Amino acid sequence: MNLKIDKTLDASGLLCPEPVMMLHKIMRETDSGCLIEVISTDPSTLRDIPKFCLFLGHELVEQTQTEKNYIFYIRKT
Repeated sequence: MNLKIDKTLDASGLLCPEPVMMLHKIMRETDSGCLIEVISTDPSTLRDIPKFCLFLGHELVEQTQTEKNYIFYIRKT
């Protein structure tokens, strides 16, 4: 998928709840329609970030996983 990323949040090495708290801050500072890429190494983000999107109404466009990272693409609504 070829996505135009507006902002990247690299939360590698951070543990819950820091990645979600940082994502919340970026969402407050970002315009609607922007695409945010989140890179994390914390397995709990597999649960927490989709719930964050569902609860706040943002679109989880894509979610992928590499050997070391969990990567989320979220469109702010």
